[in-house]
Amino acid sequence: MKKQILFLLVLFAFGASAQPPADLKNVQPGRFDQGKMWTFENPPVDYFKEAYGFVATEEWLEDARKSALRFASWCSASFISENGLILTNHHCSRGVVASVMKEGENFDANGFYAENLADERRVDNLYVDQLVKVADITSQVQGMSSIEPDSALKVVQKNYEAKDDWKGLHMETRIFYSGGKYSLYGFKRYSDIRLVLYPELALGYFGGDPDNFTYPRYNLDFTLWRAYDENGQPLHPQNYFEFNADGAKENELVFVIGNPGSTGRYLTMAQLYYQRDVSVPAVLSFLRDRVKILMTVADAIDDVYKKDSVVNLAFGLSNADKAYTGRLDGFYDPVLMTKKEKKEDQTRANVTTEGTDPWQALEKNTQIAEKYYAESLLLAPYGTRGKVNQLVNELYDYKNAMTSENQEAIDKAKEDIGKTLSSFDKSLERALYTALLEELNEHSRQDYIAQLLGGKSPSDKTEELFATSLLLNDQDKFFKLKAKKLDNEPLMQFAEVMVPKYEEASNEIKKLTKENKKFEEKIANLQFGLTGLSSPPDATFSLRLADGVVKGYSYNGTEAPYFTTYFGLYDRYYSHEKKYPWDLPAKWLNPSMDLLKSPLDFVCTADIIGGNSGSPVINAKQEVVGLVFDGNIESLPGYFIYDSTSNRTVAVHAGGILAALKYVYNANRIVKELE
Repeated sequence: MKKQILFLLVLFAFGASAQPPADLKNVQPGRFDQGKMWTFENPPVDYFKEAYGFVATEEWLEDARKSALRFASWCSASFISENGLILTNHHCSRGVVASVMKEGENFDANGFYAENLADERRVDNLYVDQLVKVADITSQVQGMSSIEPDSALKVVQKNYEAKDDWKGLHMETRIFYSGGKYSLYGFKRYSDIRLVLYPELALGYFGGDPDNFTYPRYNLDFTLWRAYDENGQPLHPQNYFEFNADGAKENELVFVIGNPGSTGRYLTMAQLYYQRDVSVPAVLSFLRDRVKILMTVADAIDDVYKKDSVVNLAFGLSNADKAYTGRLDGFYDPVLMTKKEKKEDQTRANVTTEGTDPWQALEKNTQIAEKYYAESLLLAPYGTRGKVNQLVNELYDYKNAMTSENQEAIDKAKEDIGKTLSSFDKSLERALYTALLEELNEHSRQDYIAQLLGGKSPSDKTEELFATSLLLNDQDKFFKLKAKKLDNEPLMQFAEVMVPKYEEASNEIKKLTKENKKFEEKIANLQFGLTGLSSPPDATFSLRLADGVVKGYSYNGTEAPYFTTYFGLYDRYYSHEKKYPWDLPAKWLNPSMDLLKSPLDFVCTADIIGGNSGSPVINAKQEVVGLVFDGNIESLPGYFIYDSTSNRTVAVHAGGILAALKYVYNANRIVKELE
């Protein structure tokens, strides 16, 4: 069956009338198909020496680990000066800088630069974490075989909390290879973080969504922060990366140090097919519909803070859209899928399974999950699914309370409904519920949708609901209805069907996910027994070291250079007739030749994924030569397989950052600090 599916993939990719490539049978798994996101506790020092002639000493690794940072709970960063200067991305900072804007300020339009140390602005509740202690606790956890691993991890962590050299640290445990290895991390947390320099949105997100995940690229996606100590003075970290504005040359060895979020490189073929055919298409519909709705909403907002919040949410969803699209394209790439299939065949041929075959069990569970996925995703009563969907769930609770004559429950349900309706924008909610019904109609594998729609389109049905719903039009009259009259409310008819459907789907998916975890652990342990540490574990938003070289690649029948310059940014500006999202602020409109010829962005072959945003790119001397902010389109299948042919990390060039500081922002004190 898998062979037939793979053949269909090939036909899809090359056209139904074309023959599969003659050399597909010669495609074999690669040494690094599962990536190069190495953990610091198990770095491949022999491989580094073999591949690059580079000796990664313990001192080098410790210094690199302590110079890198985790930026809050969503990005990466690094110390880049002896005075606590921190480098991360503009897009990592967007969600928090608005809190320190003063009346009349607009950082998106005008940027921000603290002329003096006293002008640097502290953001409440923002922090960075420095990984100062690492312990391999595998033997301790596995030695407690009489209790569950999660319980064993808690016991081990508690033991370490009593150790003098671990006291005061923020601790986290990590599971690698589904239980093949366990680690304990101790972080030094810095909670006084102040904004130093923030470029305008036009530079930090130049090219907007159209240029996202593309290369050649022209984006100044950086922000500077500073850490302060407990006495309110600039921190003087013992470990930091020096700044090298010359950057790295073509084919030079570089490392990306950061916190990649999540990969699925140990997923089975059955799980990949499930994502290709069921989950990813549904997620893409969900994302695209909401981006359109949110951008329409943002256009009508005058308040700069509210507008920024909505646009920021839309940008995030749009970014996810492209990521999932690239992943889906990868599922239809016959070469990548052949590599994955042959790797799975090799593993299964070289291991002995006792009891249930985990590959077969996962395939069976994905077939069951197909029936429930759309409901579990779309009918969840929260988030951007809309307030009508939320009301449907609250109405269900209200009817149950009325039927049981439980006054406390009735009052609670009334209160919940009142809160939901208190900020109810009919235009927005009409659009969101229409989208929800359209998505269910397209992606549900069950047969109740047609009955609910009653022969109408999702748009017409939504209009009917808004016109006839007593709750949406006369809340006081609705709450006077007796229990037996509640079925006359149109939304209640939806509630009686959709809430049980969601609860059934949610419970089933949770049960399958729990079962799947055991089978995934079994497969990962079997493969770990074959390959050991020669393949890194899946990403878990834990600190990783990824090696690569600075290198361009072939695309669109030509060659992408390994770096771009500010000349290219201005070409995009004029070629797109100065229109958004290629517009530029006034201060950027008279560039000097020194700025124009400066490098702006570059690419390397290092292995990254979401969460690596803000990661420093360093050379063998531990100098910052760039700042990761994206991957190219070709990198997006990297969720499930790493292929360095065209997969590239896209980074801001250190020289591009320094050029902006010098020639545009006149940030002389920061230039001096870096130089």
